[in-house]
Amino acid sequence: MAIYQSVGATATVQGDSGANSSTVRRRRGGATSATPLEKVELDAFEGESSSEELAKDSSSDDNNNGNGVDDASKGNRQQNAADFSAVNFDYRPSFPAHRRIRDSPLSSGNIFKQSHAGLFNLCIVVLVAVNSRLIIENLMKYGWLIKTDFWFSSTSLSDWPLFMCCLTLLLFPVASFIVEKLAQHKCIPEPVVVILHIIITSTSLLYPIFVILRSDSAFLSGVTLMLFACIVWLKLVSYGHTNYDLRALAKSNEKVEGLPSTLSMDYPYDVSIRRLAYFMLAPTLCYQPSYPRTPSIRKGWVFRQLVTLIIFTGLMGFIIEQYINPIVQNSQHPLKGNLLYAIERVLKLSVPNLYVWLCMFYCFFHLWLNILAELLRFGDREFYKDWWNAKTVDEYWRLWNMPVHKWMIRHLYFPCIRHGVPKGVALLIAFLVSALFHELCIAVPCHIFKLWAFIGIMMQVPLVLITNYLQNKFRSSMVGNMIFWFIFCILGQPMCVLLYYHDLMSRKVKTE
Repeated sequence: MAIYQSVGATATVQGDSGANSSTVRRRRGGATSATPLEKVELDAFEGESSSEELAKDSSSDDNNNGNGVDDASKGNRQQNAADFSAVNFDYRPSFPAHRRIRDSPLSSGNIFKQSHAGLFNLCIVVLVAVNSRLIIENLMKYGWLIKTDFWFSSTSLSDWPLFMCCLTLLLFPVASFIVEKLAQHKCIPEPVVVILHIIITSTSLLYPIFVILRSDSAFLSGVTLMLFACIVWLKLVSYGHTNYDLRALAKSNEKVEGLPSTLSMDYPYDVSIRRLAYFMLAPTLCYQPSYPRTPSIRKGWVFRQLVTLIIFTGLMGFIIEQYINPIVQNSQHPLKGNLLYAIERVLKLSVPNLYVWLCMFYCFFHLWLNILAELLRFGDREFYKDWWNAKTVDEYWRLWNMPVHKWMIRHLYFPCIRHGVPKGVALLIAFLVSALFHELCIAVPCHIFKLWAFIGIMMQVPLVLITNYLQNKFRSSMVGNMIFWFIFCILGQPMCVLLYYHDLMSRKVKTE
């Protein structure tokens, strides 16, 4: 029979893969020398068969044999389909099933070359099932814990000094503008400009701290004011530092290659209140005379993002009131109780705390900053990168908060490098400044200075060294990424929440 002859012909050329392939393809191309069943078995031997290829081959045979007659080609296709269905019962047992060296899809060298969409969907299904059970169990155990005055209460009116302080912070950009205008007209010397900017920026940060410490305000109100004050400080530092550099370039008539035209000296150095106002509202911490702009505002897109922001903000409130508050209220101080009990509390708190942190990131860095950028037609919307894939702690800090990272690079790290500071020391200074601001944003509203947040950020420095070493040693692994997730989200943040909560409760007891 023809099938045995074709099998024998292909079996004799197994030693030469190229000859084997060409022989098989020549026999597949002949319309009169091979049957559809023959073709299937040859494809199986070659390891490249598919239903689509078989259909193409059958249609090719029909076109060659049918002489353009549609009815004949249709009958041939029906006959070929019947022959193909019979292949499942006639697959030759003598055909080799293993012909190449292949890795398993989940092996270390092949795992990232595969699509894991199905596993991702499985994780989503498991998360929904597990968390649905936890929500039902929590509601059955504690009931509905969210109070009617969660969003606003009469006690919020007692925080009016913080609200007034927030409004008066707008005077500091005006003061910086006046200083820059005087410097532009050369009414004051450069050293006086620097001193005045130091005074303005320092006052913009110390004034809210003084108001919060003198007021018995709510924690959320204090955190909001401190975050706003830190943003104003960072923006004013960038405003003064950038204008100082622009004046220096204007004096020396330097042309800096590689910069955009808006930042080169072809762009006239000018101090404008309109530019400062746009900068203070824009979702960036780095000042420049102009920014890339989008052509229009997508009003429907803004509305959808606002609805999403409200939904995720409500989800954060639900998790905090329904899960985190009962856990911390039923816990002991992690450094003063039983070690196993403290570990159990930290692990129990880690999951809802992680959800709140992820929701916070999504609400602020994606939703709110994009909404603000859309309303201002701000073009550069790279507010974060793929920090979730960070293989080292150092990489995480360079990816997750791009506005702060760009500010650190532009106004702190590279200025230190240009003044001869070693890179390691410059990196340590950057972490030190970050640790100070984290401590201010948490300790001042709590009226507690235990330096937990400061220590937590400074502990990132040895973690940077450890994860960098592990990444250099195991280049193809995600060891550093797993360490980052465990230390930062599973251990670090829940521990910090418990420490500040119990210290805050102890302070209230002493005050009463």
